[in-house]
Amino acid sequence: MIKHTPYYHKLVAAGAKLQDRGGFATPNFFTSISDEHKAVRERVGMFDVYYQVGVEIRGKDAEALLVRVLVNDVRRMRDGGVIYSSICNEKGGIVDDLTCFRFSGDRFWLSPTPSRVPAVVTALESLAGSLNVTVTNLGYGNAYLSVQGPQSRELLSALTTADLSADALKYFAFTRGNLADVPDAVISRTGYSGELGYELFFPVEYAEYVWDLVAKAGQQFDIRPCGMKTMRSLRIEKSYLLYGLDINEETDPLSAGLSWTVRFDDRDFVGRHALEGIKANGVKRQLRLIDTGAINPIVHGEKVLHNGEAVSVVTSGDPGFHLGKTFAFAYLPNELAAPGTQVEIQLADGSATVAGTVIDRAPYDPERRRLTA
Repeated sequence: MIKHTPYYHKLVAAGAKLQDRGGFATPNFFTSISDEHKAVRERVGMFDVYYQVGVEIRGKDAEALLVRVLVNDVRRMRDGGVIYSSICNEKGGIVDDLTCFRFSGDRFWLSPTPSRVPAVVTALESLAGSLNVTVTNLGYGNAYLSVQGPQSRELLSALTTADLSADALKYFAFTRGNLADVPDAVISRTGYSGELGYELFFPVEYAEYVWDLVAKAGQQFDIRPCGMKTMRSLRIEKSYLLYGLDINEETDPLSAGLSWTVRFDDRDFVGRHALEGIKANGVKRQLRLIDTGAINPIVHGEKVLHNGEAVSVVTSGDPGFHLGKTFAFAYLPNELAAPGTQVEIQLADGSATVAGTVIDRAPYDPERRRLTA
């Protein structure tokens, strides 16, 4: 039986077009993907992401465990900081990509891909051994609401005692404070939209209450409730990857363009030996974004052609409505991975091919000025 998030009645009342995601009735979109995309790029939107489960690592050896599990190095973090990282298997394949929140040296949160929570918990528990640490799947005790867009700071500042100014709360950091009279909420300056935005965590019993107050405070900004198809459209303009399509246990972070997250440093971590070998020998293919120049119906699994020959397949493809183009990810041989390379995508129904250009930077806000505003 499909489950309902604590916002379900609000979603239905707002006209959500629902789908099954992780066993939950989740909005694909409300009005239209393009309308919601525009709202987030120009104003502010709110997303129900309740199905995103947290995993808590707690105890004297919490940091030591994460040093062994994550490819990024948590020793670089300060309290209130967030990092992006992968967990790899011994072959260097990506078990999951996730964000890590540091509350203190003995308390961290991980925010995994919903479908990968069991795999992440298993990876942690397999290395915990005799360490003084507990690994807890937090389940659905927290309501999770994402508020994204250039006016998100102004909106949320009216609802919280926390200082959300750019100097006080920088990109990829979090704070805690009252949120709409809900005590000790976690307000994280993170998201998947490529805009200034915040992810909010608070006890589930306050879910509808917080939704209503955010929606009311957002009326002056013409806020929009937004769905997952909208988030996919936003993320691809920023060249953000999607686990299960663009990356999985058969792909490694170096080939996927995530080498900046792999910190070898003076430590051992799962997959280090394999990743060192890949680095020394060089990757054989590279994940690249293909700009098709217009809104085109590109989907996962379609063939990528060069000079009429199949050279890869699309891992994910979505329209970027702000830029008016569809973008597609594909792993390309090194000789075709240079920006400017011309390729074609064979549509699944065989009706036509779509011309595309390989790019190696985020097509939207490549300097990250929006994120760091």
